[in-house]
Amino acid sequence: MTDTAAAESGAAGGLRERKKRRTRDALLRAALLLFVAQGYERTTVDEITDAVQVSQRTFFRYFANKEEVAFAVQEQVESHFVAALRSRPAGEGPFEAMRGAVLDAWDTLDEAISEVVPVDLYMRTYQLIESTPALLAVHLRRSTELEERVARLIAEREGVDVDTDPRPRVAVAAFTGVMRVTGRLWGQGEDTSVAAIRRMTETYLDQIGPALSAPWRRPA
Repeated sequence: MTDTAAAESGAAGGLRERKKRRTRDALLRAALLLFVAQGYERTTVDEITDAVQVSQRTFFRYFANKEEVAFAVQEQVESHFVAALRSRPAGEGPFEAMRGAVLDAWDTLDEAISEVVPVDLYMRTYQLIESTPALLAVHLRRSTELEERVARLIAEREGVDVDTDPRPRVAVAAFTGVMRVTGRLWGQGEDTSVAAIRRMTETYLDQIGPALSAPWRRPA
């Protein structure tokens, strides 16, 4: 193959990949818009494909089912947090690193996902996940899997064995417990902006130390 032919082949391959990405993103956006407008369980695959004017076969080429499309951006956000945690300074302790990573992840959410979906649509989808029993059950299972992934990353950062030292899992359990509380309370509130959940996250994370170590009752 000549250099020209190779370049043309590479360009054609790149064009095909961009077309596939555009189709997947269009299906994802259409699905999330329908989910937040009329509910997850009331939305059908046919409605999603009709909105994009593609076949069911095309939908299933990119997503195994509605559940997978509902969590596609959430998975991207979780990976964004893990990447932020990996980049935290080595001198930070486990909890300080996780706190910094999650706040950084909220601060840079727009640049992380805006090429796929608008941030506002993701936030409405996150609220939908928190308020839909079928999706919340999946979210809790996924959170457990993420917790183990983060515990192993913390153990790696600290140079300890996660299978013999309980501290990484304990620290991550406390951290993710707070994240679950903030997610639930944020989802029940009227302000569903990124700024609102970031403020709540910071406030609640800063209460872990006092809640666990200081006495709660005031002297009589």
